[in-house]
Amino acid sequence: MGNAQKALIMAAGFFLAIALITIAVVMFISAQDATKAAQNNFSDIQTELSQTAYTVYDNTVVSGSQVVNALRKFADKEQFGIQVKTGKNMTGSWYTNVIDISSPISNNYGSVVSSIPRENINYAAVEAHIDYVNPSGKFKAKIIKDKSNVIRGIEFSQQ
Repeated sequence: MGNAQKALIMAAGFFLAIALITIAVVMFISAQDATKAAQNNFSDIQTELSQTAYTVYDNTVVSGSQVVNALRKFADKEQFGIQVKTGKNMTGSWYTNVIDISSPISNNYGSVVSSIPRENINYAAVEAHIDYVNPSGKFKAKIIKDKSNVIRGIEFSQQ
């Protein structure tokens, strides 16, 4: 074999190596973009799933027994409050935490005002109490979100 043939074979080997490296880099970059897109989709799904417990109460009409169940269900939630406005108490009472609904998106922390005393959940079951929730009553539910679109509370208003 002549030197020219060896040089051509060597050059072909270099071009083949460069082509394979280029293909690998292009595939790696496209796989990276696909991975980022998948991570964003997964994050959206995770956020959606974490809020499904509250979406039942998004602009719906629920019974008083569902209101009481929500009070019990979310009683131990931090940075979350439930306001119940009944026929006897039109201003409403707060359970768990008190949320500043006059300006629910006023700060990044969720507008939770924890220094105000909360009502006892047991009052919702005492018929003589102003905060009594009639199990067969109808309540309009509304979700309260903060500036970062995180659900911070639920407001129930008796109809």
